[in-house]
Amino acid sequence: MPSPIGFDNEKYLAEQEAAILERVQRFENKLYLEFGGKILFDMHASRVLPGFDPNVKMRLLRKLRDRADILLCIYAGDIERKKVRADFGITYDVDALKLIDDLSEHGLDVRGVVITRFDNQPSAKIFRSKLERRGVRVYTHGFTRGYPTDVDLIVSDAGYGANEYIETKKPLVVVTGPGPNSGKLATCLSQLYHDYRRGRKSGYAKFETFPIWNLPLKHPVNVAYEAATADIKDFNEVDPFHLEAYGTVTVNYNRDVEVFPVVRRILEKITGGEALYRSPTDMGVNRAGFGIVDDAVCREAALQELIRRYFRYSCEYALGFVEKDTVERAELIMREMNAKPEDRKVVGPARAAAESAGARGKGHKGVYVGAAIELPDGTIVTGVNSPLLHAASSLLLNAAKTVAGIPDAIPLLSPSTLEAIGRLKEDILGMKSASLNVDEVLICLSLGAAANPTAQLALEKLKDLRGSEVHMTHMPTPGDEAGLRRLGLHLTADPNFSSKNLFVV
Repeated sequence: MPSPIGFDNEKYLAEQEAAILERVQRFENKLYLEFGGKILFDMHASRVLPGFDPNVKMRLLRKLRDRADILLCIYAGDIERKKVRADFGITYDVDALKLIDDLSEHGLDVRGVVITRFDNQPSAKIFRSKLERRGVRVYTHGFTRGYPTDVDLIVSDAGYGANEYIETKKPLVVVTGPGPNSGKLATCLSQLYHDYRRGRKSGYAKFETFPIWNLPLKHPVNVAYEAATADIKDFNEVDPFHLEAYGTVTVNYNRDVEVFPVVRRILEKITGGEALYRSPTDMGVNRAGFGIVDDAVCREAALQELIRRYFRYSCEYALGFVEKDTVERAELIMREMNAKPEDRKVVGPARAAAESAGARGKGHKGVYVGAAIELPDGTIVTGVNSPLLHAASSLLLNAAKTVAGIPDAIPLLSPSTLEAIGRLKEDILGMKSASLNVDEVLICLSLGAAANPTAQLALEKLKDLRGSEVHMTHMPTPGDEAGLRRLGLHLTADPNFSSKNLFVV
């Protein structure tokens, strides 16, 4: 049974392309477009807008590639502190490298990488050298002097003028980055300053999917954005400048509203007094709201995202990645929308599986881990840990059997193979546990498929699990999390450790 669709990609794509090209034409065919959100694998958008292609922005850029240059910004501080992109588990600098490769595969070249707020941070210098030695042009921009109060200093040779000018050839310059606070706005405004000094009246616009300006303030899709940014404490609000200028209620987020008076003064200073925009909403070219075709479906999907975010932050707090106030904010947002953790369908079955395993004494080393998955047809399948398999591994095999119609009594993995791997891990590699994680089980299943038609059938059915919801009663090991992520499963977990060991592989 197909999942309900709430969003029309083709309608959105057509609207978005037209809106961007109209804005380019308004500014003498030179527009710097601050491109927010993820260009590829925008999983948040695909979860809260069912039907949204997580790679639709790449499709948009491909349509515009003959008219667009691309600049990639990354904040030096994020490189230094090794900030992680949670949905992939990779650091922002690695994500930037991956994005350059992904864009290249789609026929899109990055004209340059801008390391923003650069102050000779050691990791940022290494990152710069790595790119330059691979033939990528790198620019470093320091912190803008005078920002945000001294506009005369900001818009001067000592402010934006101190930044190296980036030569671009095409009418549209897409300025993007691996995450928020990457310095995209400062890069756009710096380029505008240099262009106006050269006599070119270029323009600036902002493309950000969330919050969606023409949805209500407390629409679950917009509230889900607040939950997604609970760690940086973003919140949505009615755009007061737009309300005053036009008498129309639109939604923006606090950082854009707070910075707008400064941006407006900077733009007026750069342009010699010409007012380009009257509100933060005016600056945007986002058409995502016009792609929604079933509001009820999107509302329910967004409520589920609130719960996912609560679980994610709870686990990140246990691991030391975020502070307690982030978890409290995520919980408050969830409760305000009358959602609770148990509204996620897989939470109850996963916990019940763990309790059942504990009652039967079938855990591994006294820890009883339960896992549950909701299959595309709504069926709930569970799994528990054992001396041979992690709970996530057991769950995956059980789910593959169910989708393929394989009887539970038929093993997918050869007992002799499991024993051999167990001896390898414990006797030769000196590991403390022979239990197989998801990555290891996938390798075993693929090897077994060569001689076992049943295993081959189960392996082929794994792709049918993509997009399914999974919950575990304990936080997954790195091998489990990586394997489930690559299969495209939406994983949450209770903030419990499956082992007393501090180091887990």
